[in-house]
Amino acid sequence: MTGRAPLRTAAAGTIVVILAALVLAADQFTKYLALQHLPVEQPVHVIGDFLIFFRITNAGAAFSLGENVTWVFTIALAVVALVIIWLVGTRVRSRAWTIILGLLLGGVLGNLTDRLIREPGFARGHVVDFINTPWMMPATYNVADMFITTMMIGVAILVLIGVRLDGRARAIATTSDED
Repeated sequence: MTGRAPLRTAAAGTIVVILAALVLAADQFTKYLALQHLPVEQPVHVIGDFLIFFRITNAGAAFSLGENVTWVFTIALAVVALVIIWLVGTRVRSRAWTIILGLLLGGVLGNLTDRLIREPGFARGHVVDFINTPWMMPATYNVADMFITTMMIGVAILVLIGVRLDGRARAIATTSDED
């Protein structure tokens, strides 16, 4: 660990709010641009086959799974957002966790916003997807999805290396031969 004192609750909360707001704004702005300027379901090759814009709306989750239960995704996104807010307000003091959870919250709020305000209606809205990178994965996604995916990888890494939510160093168990 760095030896720095854990963040105070207000500092962690402020950082999370700022990061989440930036990601949410970037996500919603790029979706607005996609809706205004991209044709529906027609590829726009930005960088050959490396980066293609392909605007669709997605009622389901990744790969359009669960298209008939959009409301479930709305509830799940709301629960995840509330859990992140609760964790930051009660447990998180680690700088790494604060950054990861702030960026993750922004992504979650980006897709939750679509579920709440877009057609066909409240809690059933379809998510706007427009980024396609066929060389990487056969999916079309958006800015929120990028943050959700990368920050979940970040969560997994923090858990695997033992970074605690509270910002304190993990106690290292030692054995002694003197017993």
